[in-house]
Amino acid sequence: FKGSSAVHPLIVTYACKNRLGRNRIGITATKKIGKAVQRNRARRVLREAWRQLEDRFPPGYDYVLVARVRTAHVKTQEVARGLAAAFKKLKLS
Repeated sequence: FKGSSAVHPLIVTYACKNRLGRNRIGITATKKIGKAVQRNRARRVLREAWRQLEDRFPPGYDYVLVARVRTAHVKTQEVARGLAAAFKKLKLS
């Protein structure tokens, strides 16, 4: 994997350039997060946070968003702030 990563208490973000001229996103939540309900909520919250911020990020990247244990227990706005901070660390926004 030739890309960069940023870690936040709520999310781990990986970014890698692609040659498509558009962004692609992958969202994952491991069993460490909890049972299926918590994992699904974590993915849902990440997807909504991405949807809110998507237009801020430059096109042409593949992103992988990895939920952490706290992700399933916080509001979408907090995750969106964490995602924005992660992208700032990656120097992409």
